[in-house]
Amino acid sequence: MSIQQWNERYRAGEQLFHEPSPLVTRFSRELETGHALDLACGAGRNSLYLAEQGWRVTAVDGSPLAIEILRERARQRKLVIESRVADLERGEFEIEPGAYDLICDCYYLQRSLIPKMKLSLRPGGIIIAIVHLADADQPHGTPTRARPGELCAFFEGWKILHEYEGKSREACHQRPVAELVAQKPAE
Repeated sequence: MSIQQWNERYRAGEQLFHEPSPLVTRFSRELETGHALDLACGAGRNSLYLAEQGWRVTAVDGSPLAIEILRERARQRKLVIESRVADLERGEFEIEPGAYDLICDCYYLQRSLIPKMKLSLRPGGIIIAIVHLADADQPHGTPTRARPGELCAFFEGWKILHEYEGKSREACHQRPVAELVAQKPAE
């Protein structure tokens, strides 16, 4: 979907989820707070939750309207979140190596970002990723949907804290998903 289409969805009141992803709440609360990156953050449900828990959050999305909604929600809650409008597919956001303790990449698959995400985590850092799975008639995946086992394969050699493929556990997502929580090895 184009950024314009995403803006239209936000304008129509779609994709304005309030509750953070259960995977984010489950695994982030077990960590010491630090610097978190929320890629393709949308209207910021995970960013807001993390900031409320004491994380220093950088939130990035290509939709100016989504970032505007996030900023307003943060202002209302008196939270400080570094938020940026950047088209990730065009490389408009440079992920700084070794800068983050936690990266959330929920419901967004851009395979070219995965090596950069891995480099940007500090040793012992965590990546929480949720992506939609391709349909059975798409065994090689699609540009935005992973094939079975693909997400986990990107993190070979990492400690896998959680792996799941199947029906989404969030009512707001109807498509099957792949979930992964992986910890970067200590150097």
